[in-house]
Amino acid sequence: MEFAPAHSPFDECGPDFADVATAAGKAAAGKRLDRRDAEALYFRASLHTLARLAHAARLRLHPEPVVTYVGDRNINYSNICVCGCRFCAFFRPPESPEGYVISREELARKIEETLRLGGTQILLQGGHHPDLPLEWYEDLLRWMRATWPKLHIHAFSPPEIWFWSEKFGLPVPEVLRRLRDAGLDSLPGGGAEVLQNDVRRQVSPNKCSADAWLSVMEAAHRLGMKTTATMMFGHEEEPRHRLDHLFAVRATQDRTGGFTAFIPWTFQPANTRIRCQSLPAPAYLRLLAVSRLVLDNVPNIQASWVTMGPQIAQLALFYGANDFGSLMIEENVVAAAGVSYRMTRREIEAVIRTAGFTPVQRTMDYRPVEPHAARPGN
Repeated sequence: MEFAPAHSPFDECGPDFADVATAAGKAAAGKRLDRRDAEALYFRASLHTLARLAHAARLRLHPEPVVTYVGDRNINYSNICVCGCRFCAFFRPPESPEGYVISREELARKIEETLRLGGTQILLQGGHHPDLPLEWYEDLLRWMRATWPKLHIHAFSPPEIWFWSEKFGLPVPEVLRRLRDAGLDSLPGGGAEVLQNDVRRQVSPNKCSADAWLSVMEAAHRLGMKTTATMMFGHEEEPRHRLDHLFAVRATQDRTGGFTAFIPWTFQPANTRIRCQSLPAPAYLRLLAVSRLVLDNVPNIQASWVTMGPQIAQLALFYGANDFGSLMIEENVVAAAGVSYRMTRREIEAVIRTAGFTPVQRTMDYRPVEPHAARPGN
């Protein structure tokens, strides 16, 4: 059941006031929050208090009046998957006539269009395909790297890496090393859902565990690869499980320092096998703000306009987010669940400017993009 604190920022009183005040004081001073502090703020602080604390934390990390975004396209190389996750409306089982594996001709067309639109990165993900050998992925990466040398290839989430490790009998670091040597630059944080094993057994029983997801990311970081971390929340988890997720990401980041950003978004239930209501905007903003406060070692927090829409994403820039995510020239998984927000570069930049910030296109590792930097041969 979702909680909804009803008090205002001026009446945080009663028996729990001391815990909220103590936690808020630590957050305001930039001190690290422990689990008790996070619970006090997430469960009992007002939304206004969380906004004030999270925005102040964001300004300590990024005092410049800038909001970044990345120019990329989310290309799903296949929708064939043996996982059958209950939250996914995109996948098709191997025997489905609607299943596909992308051709190089189609992939080339999509990449060229992305480059013409000023993109610099391709986000490449798919299902757990039972028949494609690891060499298929390596050959694909080598072809992409040879054809577009400056293109950043941000591909293959931890569940895919874990699936290939088990399927081909290879250690996770070896799978990652082979993909990196073939041209892979970085890993997206997909497939995290909520990093709590009881929850994962309910919603994605055939996908890797929370511990496996984290171990893949740690292995990637130790190979020198940067990654992002995500959370899809608001399905069958409890609010406390979201804090489990945040503290698991923070502990991994303490050891490796490899996460460039954290991206939470709300589950979209349409066309899935999970029956629930989408969380309202205040629940999203509350989690976003607490993410900024708990994840003191993750430099960037992304707003999710793809699931929340441009107005809430703009508001998120005052709840701890400093990044507007992706231009998202193409997106299929969320769209399959009935959500179809679309924004052009001009619209994204207008939303950022209207909020009082300067929009800056970035790379995956948050360097400003030079014009035409990703053109073939440049």
